[in-house]
Amino acid sequence: MQDVGTAETMMPAISPLAGEPIKRADAERLAAVLKAFADPARLRLLSLIQSSPEGEASVSDLTAPLGLSQPTVSHHLRILTEAGLLERDKRGVWAYYRLMPSAIAAIAELLTPPRKRATKKTR
Repeated sequence: MQDVGTAETMMPAISPLAGEPIKRADAERLAAVLKAFADPARLRLLSLIQSSPEGEASVSDLTAPLGLSQPTVSHHLRILTEAGLLERDKRGVWAYYRLMPSAIAAIAELLTPPRKRATKKTR
C-alpha cells in the first residue's frame, strides 16, 4: 500500500455531508483513510490498542488476541500507521503502537453532519 499521509493531512476542506460536492482528489484521499478502517482485524487492533492499560501495544501483545500471525498483524499495523491512525514508537527491537486521537476525532468531525456539530458544540 502506498503511503497516504496522515489522516489529519488527508482531510478535505469540506465534509461530504456539508451539502456541497466534495472534490475528487479530496474524496480519494479520504477514501484511502477510511479504507484503513474498513477491515475487521484493523478495527479490532484499534480497539485492543486503545483498551490496553498503557494505551499502547506491541505486535507480540496483539497476535494472540486476534488469532493472527505476526506478519499479518504487522501488515495491518503498517496500514493503520500509514493512514495516520496509529503512531509507532520504536524502542530497541520492539515497536509500540498507540492511537492518534486527533486523527480519529478529525474523521469523526468530518463525518458529522454540520447541524449535529453545531448542537454538540453548544452543549
